Amino acid sequence: MKLFDLTGKVALVTGSTHGLGMSMAKGLGQAGATIVVNGNSSQEKIDKAVAEYESAGIKAVGYKFDVSDEAQVKDAIQKIENEVGGIDILVNNAGIIKRTPLAEMEVADFKQVIDIDLVSPFLVSKHVVQGMMKRQSGKIINICSMMSELGRNTVGAYAAAKGGLVMLTKNMATEWAKHNIQVNGIGPGYFATSQTAPIRVDGHPFNDFIVNRTPAAKWGDPDDLAGAAIFLAASASDFVNGHILYVDGGILATIGKPSNED
Repeated sequence: MKLFDLTGKVALVTGSTHGLGMSMAKGLGQAGATIVVNGNSSQEKIDKAVAEYESAGIKAVGYKFDVSDEAQVKDAIQKIENEVGGIDILVNNAGIIKRTPLAEMEVADFKQVIDIDLVSPFLVSKHVVQGMMKRQSGKIINICSMMSELGRNTVGAYAAAKGGLVMLTKNMATEWAKHNIQVNGIGPGYFATSQTAPIRVDGHPFNDFIVNRTPAAKWGDPDDLAGAAIFLAASASDFVNGHILYVDGGILATIGKPSNED
């Protein structure tokens, strides 16, 4: 369907060497987009990720840069525009989390989380949007979180950043809509990834909590995010702006069920 066809589009997905970022990027690639893979750990990891995309029939290229360093961001965006083409789709996915009670958290650690999870989407978007404004077209997707709406012990810095990202998304949409640029967010719930594997076993307290707290009664499959990413990157969402699409199995829709309810 043309509404969801991304053929000929260039999509930069930050933090797309693994995990949910890779799942969303694969969805965009399968819809026809050329994927610009970003990471900052090692060139080897980026090359491995590019090979994985290509093995799935997806055209991909890799660029190593730190999304929290404006000089690196500016240089990388210029290289991508020159070597691959204008960036039509930006997914601000790169992020970190530090699980520390707020009363015990070092200010430097708090600032690092804010810098990567909130300031970086601003930085990358600031430089990508210049080309989008010239072309009068573009899609920006900020990866938010259920912690954009809810608090939880030990993730105060992350929740503060992701809450701020919701309002940054709305303000980006407000300022850039006149240039035919749509800025929206995706808020993932709890997903079955390699990182969550140790706690996704029957009998583990957190596994039982998530399964019981989620109306769908299960963890999400990373592929469940692909459709949301495609929708917000495609012409199907051309009049959707400043919206956060939560993909969470219904967690945010309910206060939860009593412990004695089937």
